[in-house]
Amino acid sequence: MRINLNSVLVQDQESALRFYTDVLGFEKKLDLPAGEGRWLTVVSPEEPNGTELLLEPNLNPAALTYQQALFEAGIPLTSFAVDEIGAEYERLGALGVRFRSEPANVGTAIVAVFEDTCGNLIQIHQVL
Repeated sequence: MRINLNSVLVQDQESALRFYTDVLGFEKKLDLPAGEGRWLTVVSPEEPNGTELLLEPNLNPAALTYQQALFEAGIPLTSFAVDEIGAEYERLGALGVRFRSEPANVGTAIVAVFEDTCGNLIQIHQVL
């Protein structure tokens, strides 16, 4: 068994696609009509056949409540691995990404948390 898809809830898929590709550096993988939204996924350019991230429209009131509660509590929805967190922190900061925390050593990793402009907190981490 392996993970091949993960979701991040977004209010606006087009805006999310711009952020996740233009700012974070992911690449669009799939963009298909799907009900009221699109089946819109991105992947890491380092692993184009790896795990896909679904930019899922947040149309469910329960999911919206969950997303808002996590955000208000300061809990990241997911975490992305980076090779050099200091460089990534600087790169994203220069692009206007709003960080909630600077890189901090938590023992087995260095972590930082930012807002994805789509209603989520995202953690980046570098394993030590």
